Amino acid sequence: MSNEPNIHDMTQTTCDPPRPQLDNGGPRPVLEVRNVTRTYASEPPVQALRGVSFAVQPGELVAVVGPSGSGKTTLLHLMGTLDRPSTGTVRITGLDVAAMSDRQLAALRATQIGFVFQQFFLSEHSTLVENVADGLLYTGTRPADRRAQALNALGLVGLADRPDARPTQLSGGQRQRVAIARALVGRPSIVLADEPTGNLDSATGASIVELLQDLHDAGVTIVVITHDRSLADRLPRRIEMLDGRIIADTATATPTGTGSVPVDATNAVHADDSRLRSGRQP
Repeated sequence: MSNEPNIHDMTQTTCDPPRPQLDNGGPRPVLEVRNVTRTYASEPPVQALRGVSFAVQPGELVAVVGPSGSGKTTLLHLMGTLDRPSTGTVRITGLDVAAMSDRQLAALRATQIGFVFQQFFLSEHSTLVENVADGLLYTGTRPADRRAQALNALGLVGLADRPDARPTQLSGGQRQRVAIARALVGRPSIVLADEPTGNLDSATGASIVELLQDLHDAGVTIVVITHDRSLADRLPRRIEMLDGRIIADTATATPTGTGSVPVDATNAVHADDSRLRSGRQP
């Protein structure tokens, strides 16, 4: 997709976001989009989203698929709290994005949302473990703990044996695995993957899809934004977009886990943990 946000815009200094709310004694959906519109000021105005509604439950693996101009990029920005809807509601772990300050949104992004992009956005002068550990820079995690958690995340994507390699030494598929590890390292409630196979050949892309499916089986909540229908058809749930609207939603996925990344429990950051409020870990 074009106009991907730069990874450095995703994580800023954290502060004190409100605690996620519970619904009937249990957790709400990880992501709720209700009657959302997004109109850009121009002459004439551009209505990028037109009454979009859906929810993503913990542990789901969902594809948002559609051609260029269908509204996928705009929806990605709203789901990632990089933009706010013109009308309607976006909730992340029960929190209404519109009711949060910019600093609170930055804290939410740093602790609850993992981002994976087509262009990888890795620092070529840093090692793999340093690149992954950068995903924790704005969470208040101590340097030694950042490295330990980064090593653990590299293990999840099959690169535990190459922590000191640099991105220039890797294939495209391996680079994307590092980017996925960086998205996972903070134990986010949801991972947003924008065209994760877009820069890869078909065989390598298939291996990345298999990795996403394995993470889904382990309980990670993932939304993949793509124009590639063959990729979307491999995922349990497909939301199809056209001209700013949802035209189909299979909604057949059964969550297989709790939505938490399978890392060591001592490193866990849960959505209702006090560490979310402070942006720090003990």
